[in-house]
Amino acid sequence: MPADVRTNSGPQGRGAEHAAPTLRVLGLEVYYGKVYAVHGVDLEVQPGEVVALLGANGAGKSSILKAVMGLVPGTRGTVEFEGRSLLGLSSDQRVVRGLAYVPEGRRVFGDLTVLENLLMGGYVVQDRERLRRGLKEIQQLFPVLRERTGQLAATLSGGEQQMLAIGRALMRGPQLLLLDEPSLGLAPVMVKMMYRTIQRISEQGMTILLAEQSAHVALQVAARAYVLETGRCVYHGNAKQLRDDPAVRAAYLGLAES
Repeated sequence: MPADVRTNSGPQGRGAEHAAPTLRVLGLEVYYGKVYAVHGVDLEVQPGEVVALLGANGAGKSSILKAVMGLVPGTRGTVEFEGRSLLGLSSDQRVVRGLAYVPEGRRVFGDLTVLENLLMGGYVVQDRERLRRGLKEIQQLFPVLRERTGQLAATLSGGEQQMLAIGRALMRGPQLLLLDEPSLGLAPVMVKMMYRTIQRISEQGMTILLAEQSAHVALQVAARAYVLETGRCVYHGNAKQLRDDPAVRAAYLGLAES
């Protein structure tokens, strides 16, 4: 086994290493019946930081995101958001607190229009002016959604549906965005476009935790990453350390030496 790669540094230039974490997870365990899916994982996400959960299918990445959102009943451990425990709160209550979740496979409302999908994302927003501004900002971020306002979501391409799913999550103005496999099923050119957009969202100050199998794209935007294997965190460190460690690249990231 290669040497452990660890760092406490947050995103450079933001002083995040001195701030209280937006998200802190300690000793997280997730069970599906008798299946032990996540084994005592610890992780932190600092304000304004992009953190990636990397690993193969079944490594526990999605289970961690679902546990943070309160979507997994068999959960043990501590989950804190902005210094306050989320345990005992429903997923709806966590949305109100400031979390937003884009599930694997997008799951847009296919029989609703693009506009109706976006408005569904802002259902917790009571201020109509704030909702209007949010819609305008999403349409500026994703111009194709403005062009297809009245189109049924089911008729969009996979990449456009992913944009819609992210836009829908952003409509409520979250403090933490959880993205589950944003590149799944997308053509390479669309993956690059999607991650450029994620980078833009990050540069606007959004804190992001994303789960991704495609390590090579996730590590281009993430400040730090946690590498998972069968429900356990086997490495964590800043993105450059992980990219540059030959043993980690070969064993866990699927990145061949150039």
